[in-house]
Amino acid sequence: MRILLHRADGKTEPWIKDFAKYLPEAEVEIWHAGEKNKACDYAVVWSPPEAMLPELAQVKAIFVTGAGVDSLLKFSDALPSHIPIIRLEDAGMALQMAEYVTHSVLRYFRRLDEYEAQARAGQWLPLPQHPKEDFAVGVLGMGVLGTRVLEALAPFGFPLRGWSRTEKTMAGVQCFHGADGLDTFLRGSRVLVCMLPLTPDTNNLVNRTNMSKLPQGSYLINVARGAHVAEPDLLALIKSGHIAAATLDVFRNEPLPAQHPFWQEPRITITPHISALTLRRESVQQIAEKIRKTAQGETVAGVVDRNRGY
Repeated sequence: MRILLHRADGKTEPWIKDFAKYLPEAEVEIWHAGEKNKACDYAVVWSPPEAMLPELAQVKAIFVTGAGVDSLLKFSDALPSHIPIIRLEDAGMALQMAEYVTHSVLRYFRRLDEYEAQARAGQWLPLPQHPKEDFAVGVLGMGVLGTRVLEALAPFGFPLRGWSRTEKTMAGVQCFHGADGLDTFLRGSRVLVCMLPLTPDTNNLVNRTNMSKLPQGSYLINVARGAHVAEPDLLALIKSGHIAAATLDVFRNEPLPAQHPFWQEPRITITPHISALTLRRESVQQIAEKIRKTAQGETVAGVVDRNRGY
């Protein structure tokens, strides 16, 4: 068994060592641009270059070292439809995402962002606390990661809302679905948390029209993909005060360019795509198990529906 590995950061040695430990029967082949690589049975990639497509079109399955697969699906037409694309289901990312979002929600609820600004200005000014019943948290996307975030928020007593493409139910969460449910979901969410997969239908979904449906003085937290948010619209709504503040971990262009206006807006908190980092050991263990099952003809979870985009 041979695995074709590509890492955009070039740090392949630790992955090779982990595959040797958790899938010792496999030989790992590192993909190098412009070189003839040995024929491989499986590929393990994240955001592969277009030059890699000929080799990817020859494998039995492609494993993506992340929960999102938009960076690969943009090449979907070049990949034979019989080759399954398999994403990570969690591998330690759900807990990290829950930590990040919970911190961000509590920071806004306790007005710590405002106290931080006051401290920088040398001000001592206690502020009235937000009524919890008026601080509903709405999670866009109720997959594995979105569900884990809702579970983490539950003990704090916020009204919780969730939206998904198809109908779902979750104890303690007011659930909405489909295009018809989106409007009502938005109008009742004081904090909007975007956790959607990026598809043609969700691209630019968080735009002026939809953000304007949020209550006055709402908050946005985006930990999904930068392309979900219409950046000029968000900036305008923050300047108008309709959106009180935003925490953004993902952007259309990464790293965020130095001249981008978000850097100059104090009500936007920026982090460098760190809300949920891929944990290598957990990822390799999950991929190794799925490769073994795939090789034996068994069904595995996480197979991407190319039509849906996730």
